[in-house]
Amino acid sequence: MTQDASAVVRRHIVVNAPIEKAFATFTERFGDFKPPEHNLLGAPIAETVFELRVGGHIYDRGVDGSECRWARVLVFEPSQRVVFSWDIDPTWQVGTDPANTSEVEVRFSAESEERTRVELEHRNIDRHGPGWPQLSEGVGSEGGWPLYLDRYAALFDKGD
Repeated sequence: MTQDASAVVRRHIVVNAPIEKAFATFTERFGDFKPPEHNLLGAPIAETVFELRVGGHIYDRGVDGSECRWARVLVFEPSQRVVFSWDIDPTWQVGTDPANTSEVEVRFSAESEERTRVELEHRNIDRHGPGWPQLSEGVGSEGGWPLYLDRYAALFDKGD
């Protein structure tokens, strides 16, 4: 079975950082570049947590202590790649059935000692069922993964 090409969103960026720092910044500082307006909680986000292990989660914690677990860490290979589920459905709510989730793979490859190519592939979006084309369009739009990657790259430009 061939996957619909619109069920995959691919983006890449090159950052001015060694591969180890590029990976660590993506995973350990995910909340520093995740747009705060991307919030499924009923309260402002106090922090976004990316648990650095297979079986961990990515979740937002609200200022009121509430939590929204919106991704599961599926692969964690420091400095090389990370894969996590996208458990947000086409209505922008957290889905409860892992069979109806997509995957985001982020690969890191050194272009030089001080530059790293970061390739993001959000795939199997059609698993979300009815409404998946709108979800694909949303994560692929300028307010989706391109915004995340631009804010991520800006962390290095600031010398952080």
